[in-house]
Amino acid sequence: MLQPGMRRIILACALLGLTALPAHVTLAQPVQSFIVKLKMAATPILETPQALQQREQQRALGVARDMGSTQPSPEPVGTRAHLIRLDAAVHGAGLSQALKRLRQHPDVEWAEPNVRLKRMAVPNDPGFSAQWHLQAPASFASGLNMPLAWDKTTGASTATVAVLDTGVSFSHPDLAGRLHAGYDFVSEVAYSNDGSGRDTDPTDPGDWVNSTDLKSPLYSGCLIEDSSWHGTFIAGQIVASANNSQGVAGINWNAKVLPVRVSGKCGALLSDILDAMRWSAGLSVTGVPANPNPAKIINLSFGGDTACTKSYQDTIDEIGRAGALLVVAAGNNSGALARPADCSGVLAVGAVQADGAKTYYSDFGSNVALVAPGGDSSPQTLRLYSTSNSGTQGPLTDNYDYKIGTSFSAPLAAAVASLMLSVDGTLTPAQLIAKMKASARPFASSGAYPQCSTGVTVACNCTTSTCGVGMLDENAAAALVATPVSSVPSTTATTATTSSSGGGGGANGLWAGLGLWALALLALWSSRQRPAIK
Repeated sequence: MLQPGMRRIILACALLGLTALPAHVTLAQPVQSFIVKLKMAATPILETPQALQQREQQRALGVARDMGSTQPSPEPVGTRAHLIRLDAAVHGAGLSQALKRLRQHPDVEWAEPNVRLKRMAVPNDPGFSAQWHLQAPASFASGLNMPLAWDKTTGASTATVAVLDTGVSFSHPDLAGRLHAGYDFVSEVAYSNDGSGRDTDPTDPGDWVNSTDLKSPLYSGCLIEDSSWHGTFIAGQIVASANNSQGVAGINWNAKVLPVRVSGKCGALLSDILDAMRWSAGLSVTGVPANPNPAKIINLSFGGDTACTKSYQDTIDEIGRAGALLVVAAGNNSGALARPADCSGVLAVGAVQADGAKTYYSDFGSNVALVAPGGDSSPQTLRLYSTSNSGTQGPLTDNYDYKIGTSFSAPLAAAVASLMLSVDGTLTPAQLIAKMKASARPFASSGAYPQCSTGVTVACNCTTSTCGVGMLDENAAAALVATPVSSVPSTTATTATTSSSGGGGGANGLWAGLGLWALALLALWSSRQRPAIK
């Protein structure tokens, strides 16, 4: 969250093309487990998938034992990757030494710390009139133009959007009938706040951290804060019941959210996020029942301070091949993108104010696809408004609240993508990205703001090198769904000096030119190496 005086927690640091931290880099938080990918070993032609899996497990166990670990057998985290736990947490020089030993192990391809990631949001009605971000751009320059879009489609009941977050309040009246059962992927009981590890209940018990928590070494680097109800807010942005004479309106009036809980107190473990991404897309995860409601759209509003790492990129590639689009928040540090927003194949969404200027907090960079409303801190009425709860610790009364942040820009794009799939369910992740870009409105521009560039930490005028191709426009996107992808123009959005509702943008499919034959061969190899993951 963006809070006054909030101390940034350094989660990791990586150089482009590397998959582990440089030896001199330290983390503020203690680390007791590592995600380690094994090098590919020779495979006997007649070896069964079960035998192959057992052999990979033994290799991972061998690496763990070489690290001095006496913990149970490592758990798989994707293809040839495993979660290796040490007997005690390490940090500082100890962490650097552990990483160095892992990287130098003859069986290890790459290794990285299993760090805890933070939700990206800003803490701090009822009614559609309070949802300025859904209005026509004639009223608010960055409005999504939903009234016209809803004339074209209000969504389909077959659409599912996975929200990887803090869980949800199933009791909220504006979410009644709008949620699948979901799953809780928070693996560590010490942080889960619900008395258990992974289970079938993704209800949000609250994610507050108090002074008592900070007395434990487990909470080193955490901050005292009230419960955020982060996942409930995002779920409401996407599917809050419309035309029910109460509360707010979600963008998709008929879809359902798949709540996937990844975060408890003090954030989310990387390994929990990666497993949740795979499960949400319909891929198998060891020890977890199959997902009966796979999602083609996955919203992830969590991030860190390091460049995209192999664990994230491998998983994004896997879910992409399964047909799922990962929509991510750009970040709230008013600087360069970090993972997962800088990974390939994601739809990274930055934040703009009501007048179309980039918000003071939104991260920016060449991998931002487009921008959507994120709200400003003042006045409160120009923040975003959605479903929440009044409890500062455990849940109390279901209600509505104002928040700002790129955390809440991303689900607007995820919801728009779900509406597009409601019109044409055959659209691939690459086609969704291309059409959303091509239908983006030109940026607004005002002499009251400087041009966005490195070092500018105030509201600024967007450029295509900092904010993507333009501003998200659902009416134009819905209209473009019927247009063949091959005929989408490849121009780039220009800057408008007024709050024009005209379309613009470029069809730059992020996955174009990746080499489909290579991807097909990789998918075939992956299915042989680990048949449980497709």
